[in-house]
Amino acid sequence: MKFLLSYIFTFSLCLSCLAQAPQPNYVSEVWVADQGNGTFRNPVINADYSDPDAIRVGDDFYMIASSFDAIPGLPILHSKDLVNWKIIGHALKRQPPFEHFEKTQHGNGVWAPSIRYRNGEFYIYYPDPDFGIYVTKTKTITGDWSAPKLVAAGKGLIDPCPFWDEDGKAYLAYAYAGSRAGIKSVLAIIPLSADGLKATETGRIVYDGHELDPTIEGPKVYKRNGYYYLFAPTGGVSTGWQLVLRSKNIYGPYERKVVMDQGKSAVNGPHQGAWVNTQTGEDWFLHFQDKDAYGRVVHLQPMKWVNNWPVIGMDKDGDGIGEPVSTYKKPNVGKIYPIVTPVESDEFGSAQLGLQWQWQANPQATWAFTDANKGVLKLYTAKIPDEAKNLWDVPNLLMQKFPAEEFSVTTKVNFKPNPKLENEQTGVVVMGRNYAKISIKSKKDGFYLTFGLCQNADKGKAENEKEMAKLKSGNVQLRVRVSNGAKCQFSYSEDGIKFTNVGDEFQATAGQWIGAKVGIFAIRDTQTNDSGIAEYDWFRVEK
Repeated sequence: MKFLLSYIFTFSLCLSCLAQAPQPNYVSEVWVADQGNGTFRNPVINADYSDPDAIRVGDDFYMIASSFDAIPGLPILHSKDLVNWKIIGHALKRQPPFEHFEKTQHGNGVWAPSIRYRNGEFYIYYPDPDFGIYVTKTKTITGDWSAPKLVAAGKGLIDPCPFWDEDGKAYLAYAYAGSRAGIKSVLAIIPLSADGLKATETGRIVYDGHELDPTIEGPKVYKRNGYYYLFAPTGGVSTGWQLVLRSKNIYGPYERKVVMDQGKSAVNGPHQGAWVNTQTGEDWFLHFQDKDAYGRVVHLQPMKWVNNWPVIGMDKDGDGIGEPVSTYKKPNVGKIYPIVTPVESDEFGSAQLGLQWQWQANPQATWAFTDANKGVLKLYTAKIPDEAKNLWDVPNLLMQKFPAEEFSVTTKVNFKPNPKLENEQTGVVVMGRNYAKISIKSKKDGFYLTFGLCQNADKGKAENEKEMAKLKSGNVQLRVRVSNGAKCQFSYSEDGIKFTNVGDEFQATAGQWIGAKVGIFAIRDTQTNDSGIAEYDWFRVEK
């Protein structure tokens, strides 16, 4: 597998030492924001962490993001300096209602969340536009989170953010999804119980953006110098701007000011995020940029206060409206910390899946086994749901986010199909509204390399699959190379040296509110008393 036999004895002698040694920080081969010279480049996370919210607790920064129907959900990232981030866990192991999310629910589930720290506990509030606003909490951010509790039930309630005032009273700011509520472009405030776990009254609209700020949503509540502030994105995901509202009363009336827009920069729609400050008193703002197939990537902007209004980014013309920076000096947090990035590659040497992986629905125990003794991930072929039109509807796809504009993924798999079955298959997929896959398929006379392409998968169109080659065995390396513009070329190798291209270049597309994803799968089209097994030795993301 990964080690030559001649090294096994030495490895065994050192195993206990290795198990206790601290794991080195993961550094991506394809995107690093920290320039190593006291500056950083944007995006600080070049991957689809949409609707970010962040806080500082002591010397630690924590960030969360939307996850929709992907599980585990509500990813949690950690940083010491706002530039170098790593994934440290998820708040949702399964998404309620559990039966509802056993099926794919593209674009549904966890929308824009918020995170706060109060009295020794972390709180995450998240909306499900079909059910209402939930809260989950924990004392240890990398530990178990409480079962999600419905704070306010109702269709179309989205983008919640809690706020505890100096007098102990609690409030929740939120917006409305027009697709469910029948109204949008307004912000509302609802009072909460002092513990923040239950809405105590009906909500009250505090700002109407129909005239000046269409599609206003995602409010974040702060208080400074006697003003209540609502930071809110408006104008649309890919073309909007960052708005700030302020008032001496939490219910308004609110003054408005645009504090950041695209300006002359290349960053379209810079908005929706979080204001954080450092231990040294600096102010910063994290937000996303929608990059279509690459998803909503995370940027970091300097921020300053002028006449009790924030200015985000660089105000080059002095009009009080900032524009995004592409490079800038790193935040002053009092120390210099090592470079680290969210993990991408996986050698499958752990007893648990890496934190970069997510399923397309609440997972079943029979989908996978992390066999740490063999150093492989075993995917068991699962029957495609009867109602599935294509892979868009298949829940057991194990995927991760695109990590950069250009990268390659190579994985080594040994496919061991059930000899009683035909047409079991496993392989690599690039998933979006259109998708493409390269797979090993079992037939009575052996293994075949197939290439599948599906246009308008989200509309139920059928996949077009072609047999490309007869394989010598089920032990194959599969690859997809993604070039600028999210253009994907699939290939395979039977000797690990020479790779043969398969199919035409595929144009990756976004999914429902998310970027394209890349991952692996194992499926079959019939039900029997046992499954085939796909043993994945490693999955490597490289230049």
